[in-house]
Amino acid sequence: MQAMLTSRRHFLIAAWLSVVVMLGAIEPDEAVGLQTSQKQVLVLYSTRRDAQLVIVGDRELPRIIESAVGDSVDYYSEFIDRARYSGADYRSAFRDYLRQKYEGHRFDIVIAMDSPSLEFVETYRKDLFPETPIVFFSDRPVPRRPANSTGVIAELNLSGTLSLATALQPDVQHVFVVNGATRAYEDLTQSQFRPFQPRLSITYLSGLPTDQLEARLRTLPAHSIVYYLSVDKDGAGQNFHPLDYLDRVAAVANAATYCWVDSAMGRGIVGGSLRSQAAHADAVGALAVRILRGEVADDIPVSSPNLNVSQVDWRQLRHWRISEARVPAGTLVRFREPSLWNQYRGYILAGVAILLAQAALIAGLLVQRARRRQAEERVRGGQAELRSTRQRIRDLGARLLNAQEAERTRIARELHDDISQQIALLSIDLELLGNAVNGQAGAMTREALTRVNGLAGSVRDLSHRLHPAKLRLIGLVSALHGLQQEFSSSSVTVNVTDDNVPSHLPPDLTLCLFRIVQESLQNAFKYSKARQLRVHLRGNSDRLVLTITDDGVGFDVDAAWGKGLGLISMAERLEAIGGRLDIRSEPGAGTHLEASVPLPVASGAETVTV
Repeated sequence: MQAMLTSRRHFLIAAWLSVVVMLGAIEPDEAVGLQTSQKQVLVLYSTRRDAQLVIVGDRELPRIIESAVGDSVDYYSEFIDRARYSGADYRSAFRDYLRQKYEGHRFDIVIAMDSPSLEFVETYRKDLFPETPIVFFSDRPVPRRPANSTGVIAELNLSGTLSLATALQPDVQHVFVVNGATRAYEDLTQSQFRPFQPRLSITYLSGLPTDQLEARLRTLPAHSIVYYLSVDKDGAGQNFHPLDYLDRVAAVANAATYCWVDSAMGRGIVGGSLRSQAAHADAVGALAVRILRGEVADDIPVSSPNLNVSQVDWRQLRHWRISEARVPAGTLVRFREPSLWNQYRGYILAGVAILLAQAALIAGLLVQRARRRQAEERVRGGQAELRSTRQRIRDLGARLLNAQEAERTRIARELHDDISQQIALLSIDLELLGNAVNGQAGAMTREALTRVNGLAGSVRDLSHRLHPAKLRLIGLVSALHGLQQEFSSSSVTVNVTDDNVPSHLPPDLTLCLFRIVQESLQNAFKYSKARQLRVHLRGNSDRLVLTITDDGVGFDVDAAWGKGLGLISMAERLEAIGGRLDIRSEPGAGTHLEASVPLPVASGAETVTV
């Protein structure tokens, strides 16, 4: 990608210069000088353009060079067909191709990647790059260092992978080397593997048709491994991408597969002492940078770095049941799947913390429960005593109310039977006296008679309020309508309604509700300044609900509880028969009183007609 971008940039510059020359702005020689002011870098690969080395090199080399010398770099890549390189016609044709393509170019450096490229550059240097410095890479010793050149000599270490394989699988007895029809690196492999014989039986499966090779790999004997060199063409003449072919080999083989280059990692191999192609590019790029910065190539010594990295694929170790304990120290383990601890360590620690917190909380709750039970035992005793006390207070209140009603009845009877009779006799005497005398004495007598008659009416009304005898006779609803007539006037309207009230009610219930209505109406007349009062009594399946509302000035309910006996008396009366009282009022908003009492279960108890 980087090579494509730089080539495109170079093309645009060349096109711009051509337009300028056509317009006559500059001379052709000046245009060539401007064009060649860019750093010109040519990389000559000894492999196909889709090889992993090319992919890594074209990614890393432009980055290394441009980061060191700036963006003014034009980067070009060319590729030698290794399979056809042995032919003289091919070499001549490739030379002519480069000469024609780069005619007029003055390269600042040529990088020869691998031995065939270096050999080609040496052979045709005078024709193509007569004075251009050379940086070369070779995987075998160079008999003679070319003039004006430097490079990297990193011999292939193919035996390192076999040493690693025997360390991982000590029981290995058979090694099957897979190679293509070109038999690349086979001589070097035989030389480096010779020390492992006769302990290991080494078989070369080179140049076989793919179907025959796959059939052989499926039936390898026990204690075998596969060593993959490279296959770009099989024995049937079919061309392949070497890494794609490795995928097929690793998929069909019934034994673990190893290799010598790091581009094979992740393609089904267990691992090996693998040449790092990124390190390959870094070593070559470092030398190129030194030359582009002005150093003389001959003054830079040839380097021989170790480009191999021992590494294994953790997934393949597990697939072939190879113990990770056998992996030598310093070996890179790749593609390791993180353990549950590594993946979820934060969650696990948080979970443990939560569990510990919950355990502490549960322990605290258990202690709290034990203490609460002890407290509840103590409270139960107190509550039982409190309930008993409340019941005694309620009974006492009921007895007090009954005593109050009995005293009211007695007083009402005294007023009716004694005082009322005496007042009646006094009234008769005054009437007779008034008829017997004339003048001022007669007038005074008649005036006294009027007062006595008024006093008689007041005593009679007081007697009725103290003991509403008609409540037992005419029933609760009629008695309430009687209160409506008694309290209604020209300035105040009292409206009494009822709905679904049972025909027979217990005396204590009727008396309680009657007294509540009586007390409420008296309070409304005295304090509320209401103009309308509504009394509604309704019944349902198990309760009677009495509602009293007025449009008066209202009052503060909370403050009123401690100042008068009226509300307390109402509440005590209802509590004595299991009822409840609810009063809602605010200053200026009227008053709403609701009393609810339970209806007793039908029995033979005494009832009052409603």
